[in-house]
Amino acid sequence: MDFHEDVTDRALRTRAFTHLVDGRSVPGLLFTSAEATKPQQLVLIGHGASSSKREGYVVSLARQFVRHGLSACAIDGPVHGDRRVDGVEQGTLPFLEFSQLWANDPLMTEHMIADWRSVTDELLALADIADGPIGYWGVSMGTILGLPLVASEPRIRAAVLGLMGLVGPTQDRLGVDAERLACPVQFLVQWDDQLFHRDVAFQLFDALGTNDKMLVASPGGHGDVPTDAFVASAQFLIRRLTATIASQAQ
Repeated sequence: MDFHEDVTDRALRTRAFTHLVDGRSVPGLLFTSAEATKPQQLVLIGHGASSSKREGYVVSLARQFVRHGLSACAIDGPVHGDRRVDGVEQGTLPFLEFSQLWANDPLMTEHMIADWRSVTDELLALADIADGPIGYWGVSMGTILGLPLVASEPRIRAAVLGLMGLVGPTQDRLGVDAERLACPVQFLVQWDDQLFHRDVAFQLFDALGTNDKMLVASPGGHGDVPTDAFVASAQFLIRRLTATIASQAQ
């Protein structure tokens, strides 16, 4: 793992890195407290389609996690952010290219799982990252690629998912992985979602195998998730990870 940028802003330390996984260059950001005196538990953040690891809500979530004694990491998804060679980090082009890749590359999900796992292994070896249970936050594309990760990664002990349903090129896989998912989940739904209708979102929520799950619905379209829902979802992970850490210490 190659760290090539280190910036501190209001006690939020942000380190940019690239990491090679099976020949793929994986760009990411690690968010930690510049004032921490002990290692911090890790939350993985998966961004949505047409955005990147530097998206405003990603940084805001990371700042909230760090304020509560956790660390966070975001990596660029396929054909997004610094994985691109054309410099187009946001907008219609990454969205359309991701849709094509989702439909035509059966290995895309497996590659993203491998990227996340390898990055996580490297981060957990750092002195300021605590080895132990981790969390995952990712909606829309962050659920398309993140739900299979959560289902297959036992170190993830709580997750926020949503803005997605049992639909699309990988819906069969999502259904199988949803049944395997066992950790606590908060699931976000936008009532008027124009990309993934609430009916298919409810189907995916119903398919989640965990008995510890909560659905949070808000008015508005796909991109209209209110600030309160972002804050509450972060608080959900903070509570669940803190409780898990406390129970292990007893």
